[in-house]
Amino acid sequence: MRKLLIVILLGLILASVLIGLYLFYKQPIEQANDGSDTSIFTSQNPQVFEPVLPDSPVQLPKDFQFHNDYQHEWWHFFANVVDAEGQQYGIQWSYFRIASDEQDRRGWQNPQLYVSHIVISNQNKVWKEQRLARGGIGQAGMTHRPFKVWIDNWTWRSLSDTPFPGQLDAQSDTFKLQLRVATSGPFVLPGDRGYVNKHDLLPIASHNVTSPFLRVEGLLTFGEDSSLRIIGDAWMSKEWGTGLMTEGQQGWDWFVLKLDNETTLSVNQYRHKDQLPYIFGLLATNDGKVVNLTQDDVIMTPIQFWPMANNKQIPVTWRVKLADHGIDVTTQVMNKNLWLPFVIPYWEGPIETIGTHNAKGFMQLTGY
Repeated sequence: MRKLLIVILLGLILASVLIGLYLFYKQPIEQANDGSDTSIFTSQNPQVFEPVLPDSPVQLPKDFQFHNDYQHEWWHFFANVVDAEGQQYGIQWSYFRIASDEQDRRGWQNPQLYVSHIVISNQNKVWKEQRLARGGIGQAGMTHRPFKVWIDNWTWRSLSDTPFPGQLDAQSDTFKLQLRVATSGPFVLPGDRGYVNKHDLLPIASHNVTSPFLRVEGLLTFGEDSSLRIIGDAWMSKEWGTGLMTEGQQGWDWFVLKLDNETTLSVNQYRHKDQLPYIFGLLATNDGKVVNLTQDDVIMTPIQFWPMANNKQIPVTWRVKLADHGIDVTTQVMNKNLWLPFVIPYWEGPIETIGTHNAKGFMQLTGY
């Protein structure tokens, strides 16, 4: 009887979260033409939020804090690590805040919703979990000095007003992660001082700060097994704005690659119905040099599609070419089975490349 009551209670909590998600958008999540859930990305009431404008440059460390006057902001963290036996793992942490309006109401009337997930993968297995929380009740949030973001018992904290050096602590029924993260190069402001335009004709943009040079080490535990010591490289970005997608936008293809010990590459292709894709990105070196990339610099071509368990066809192999920069690589995924059926569904996981550079990194595909 006690177990039954616990199951019922958990069901009621989940139902309340899903109802809250529905109320945030005043309508059910609609199915896009390609069958994927993408309307959560689209601003439903943008006029109440601050617009994303190029005359508001990103300022550090101030802009590591939340921006509740914008509709959304999110953190992406990717790490390519190995254990003492040489086994490779990919680690993904995402933290997403989205609001129905900009008012600062307390308790259950707070307009903020938080969504976070952690995914760990190797060649054969995937461990994943998603958390959802309502703002205003202490279940999720952020402090700036010192820096801390949390949802339930998952936390990223540091002793300064930036995320670094910091520690990510997270635990589920199947894994436990304790990861220390420090910078090995400068922060980067993509685009125009952190203002990133994501289409040349449509009103979609965001403010962005990137940490492309990170070193990580820590412990990874699965179930009751002993902890694995892991070490590797990582990449983090934070962006905020109002409205992630416009009408007719289908999704995006995003690649982050550590080309060598000094250089990282990030390229993103936004796909639109009845329009050519829009490509943007950056090359950054750890001595502070940044090259912003446009669609004239990058050619991205899908080579191989792979059927997922849900019958979706995902382009798991790509050729990415930047002729003027001597980059011509073909991507290879470590584990194809990384379609993530979360509130925001997408494929995301670690990749390697062959060609001009033997790189490691991550790929994210949405809208398929």
